[in-house]
Amino acid sequence: MTPLLEVEGLHVTVEDTEILRGVDLVVPEGEIHALMGPNGSGKSTLASTLLGNPAYRVTAGTIRFRGEDVTSWPTDVRGKAGLFLAFQYPEEIAGVSVIQFLRQAVSARAGEDRSVLEVRLSMLEWMKRLGMDPVFGERYLNEGFSGGEKKRNEILQMALLDPELAVLDETDSGLDIDALRIVADGVQTVRRERPALGVLLVTHYTKILELLHPDAVHVLVDGRVVESGGPELADRLEIEGYESWRR
Repeated sequence: MTPLLEVEGLHVTVEDTEILRGVDLVVPEGEIHALMGPNGSGKSTLASTLLGNPAYRVTAGTIRFRGEDVTSWPTDVRGKAGLFLAFQYPEEIAGVSVIQFLRQAVSARAGEDRSVLEVRLSMLEWMKRLGMDPVFGERYLNEGFSGGEKKRNEILQMALLDPELAVLDETDSGLDIDALRIVADGVQTVRRERPALGVLLVTHYTKILELLHPDAVHVLVDGRVVESGGPELADRLEIEGYESWRR
């Protein structure tokens, strides 16, 4: 079966500095894969490159989505095709409400205009499933949101946009254990509704892995995936750290 995501020999440069030095990675449909690594290893660079951020220049290698080479596709085309990125630091957009933003995003993903009512009904349904206050939808996007609210809003976006692959870039960053559990429960709620969804979870920490139970763990050090394995690999990292993989 063709993998949902296949990254092969990926080299990426940011401001003339090579960050990724030949990344190989495969994520099948319906699986959660965790990407772990120390600060500066290239985790967020990979996440941004997968969604086509123009600040990250691919100098070699390929990114395939459902077998199709998307390496040169712009960000909006990747999003419409079913790729989704939950940001580590979601942007605040003053004057644009959550519902306005979602309507534009859902319409773009669907390739046709969706009414405010249609999007609102879907949003309210998902807010109920995710345990969110309906008033949340009228607030300006991420403005004055707590860290947990910003991350829950990212999960709400993921639910409404119905992607095929969700890249969660340090969604657990800065969250206390209660907020972390809420976010993890939200991811699992979406996956129960859409079991074919593939998830690439970028993280420093093992706590969220205890809640999401990944199918595979990949270790990224100095711009390369140096080892891949099952969930037990995260337990090894918790004990040993990353030193044994540094060159």
